[in-house]
Amino acid sequence: MKFTNPFAVPESSNFPREVFGYRPYVLSLSASWAAACYGYDGGFIGGTMALPSFKHAFGLDSAASASALAGLQSNIVTTFQAGAFFGAIIGYFASALIGVGRRHALMAAMAVFLLGSLLEMFAHIGLLYVGRACTGLGVGSAMLVLPIYIAEFAPHPIRGRLVAIFEVMVQIFLVIGFWVNYGVALNVSDTSNAQWRIPFALQFIPAGLCFISLFFMIESPRWLVSKNRLAEARSALAWARHLPADHAFIDSELREVQASIALELEAAGGGIQGHRYLWRELWSAGVRNRVVLSLCLMMLQQLTGINAVNYFSPIIFKELGYTGTEVSLLATGVYGIVKMVSSALFSFFIVDRFGRRPALLVGCVVMAVCMFYVGAYTKINVVSANPTSETSAGPGGQAALAMIYIYIIANSASWTSIPWIFAAEAFPTHVRSFAMMFPTCMQYLGQFVVVYSLPYMVNNIAYGTYLFYAAWIVVGFVFTYFFVAETKGATLEDMDLLFGADAPIWARAARKRYETAHAAGVTAVAVHEIQKAGKTEAQVDTVERA
Repeated sequence: MKFTNPFAVPESSNFPREVFGYRPYVLSLSASWAAACYGYDGGFIGGTMALPSFKHAFGLDSAASASALAGLQSNIVTTFQAGAFFGAIIGYFASALIGVGRRHALMAAMAVFLLGSLLEMFAHIGLLYVGRACTGLGVGSAMLVLPIYIAEFAPHPIRGRLVAIFEVMVQIFLVIGFWVNYGVALNVSDTSNAQWRIPFALQFIPAGLCFISLFFMIESPRWLVSKNRLAEARSALAWARHLPADHAFIDSELREVQASIALELEAAGGGIQGHRYLWRELWSAGVRNRVVLSLCLMMLQQLTGINAVNYFSPIIFKELGYTGTEVSLLATGVYGIVKMVSSALFSFFIVDRFGRRPALLVGCVVMAVCMFYVGAYTKINVVSANPTSETSAGPGGQAALAMIYIYIIANSASWTSIPWIFAAEAFPTHVRSFAMMFPTCMQYLGQFVVVYSLPYMVNNIAYGTYLFYAAWIVVGFVFTYFFVAETKGATLEDMDLLFGADAPIWARAARKRYETAHAAGVTAVAVHEIQKAGKTEAQVDTVERA
């Protein structure tokens, strides 16, 4: 396979070359520092709980039983997920009631995250819980807004890679979190509180960089159009596209966005009448199917077991025979590097080249094989509770470790990013931020359930944990094959051709409909105009098949 420059102008693009310059990447990178906060938490907290100094400071080394220890570990980790769940809800309604844009919503989320990071620095279990909840609130709000913000200024030929940049930031800081723990375990005394405080303190860096950089970024042009701030929208779009404000391409793109939003608002009877209208729209034909698809993708993402591995990798590697704090943290660090490299390759070489659907399907096949093997291995291999050496893993354990690494490669190239990309691009503009709240909440709800249950599952059903995830991965394959249509190359305005009220429910039929209309030069806006003019369904079909 020939790899080309991921930043090159896409082939067969009718966009001016300036559109694909550095500015969309700068915007995406600056906002994606918020995603780094999410990634770092996934990387550092599980390893930090394995540090002797943390165990002593927060009572993990004096837990009365294995069940009590599992409960304490679950509570420390999942307070963050609980905060993120409510953060997504609070973030949406605060934005809707106050009327702030995407950029200011991200800044507010980072301010809450910084407060939580400060509270976590105190050696008190109550303040740790409050701090974890605050950092979760900040991340939950940010991860609701971030993919929308990026998708709304991204040129559609490179939208997938720009939205996926936030996932690359997640993976980079996931790796940093893993290796910070390994570093402090080697170099800081087990009796010093600095050993666990250093990993917590590093959270200030990505949150601070995000907060500061957003002062210099533009607001979403689509959001500005939806608020009828057309002059500001033109200026922001011109900056993002690196073109003069009076350029014909800017005129054309603004007209398309205005037409799309105008049609959506007209459907509301002249304007959005509060949240009652939004609820009604959310469950209307052509929108509810997108809600269901995005909810299912987010839950299935979590049921692949990815965050169970992320947050509790030291526990999982111990199950495979890699015992001892430093050995398990080293294996975790290598895991993080594999995950980061895989995500970067996916973002820049796969998502906009080969599409979303093939990546999901292939990823399921590979992940299922890996999880079935790990489950079988842990069934026949029982690791001693008190091993005599730092590692008791034999060839089978080494193969199981390799399977975990292959699993994460497949996951990073498929289910890690694509549910976020799908949710960011599928919904109509007028309900996008409201609709996005639901898959975001589902993501954190699923994450809460998976992460909270893992210590208990490992304690009680051991090998069944991995077989459970493998079975759900198979379900994900079936669901994707039949229901998840390919969105590669479609503009945000043309998503109605794939998922509109009259679009087929079956994935392949929906994509064929879109490709037929696209080849004929028919857009979703044109179809809506015909319908508004009172044309019959047969006449609309004639236009689509022209």
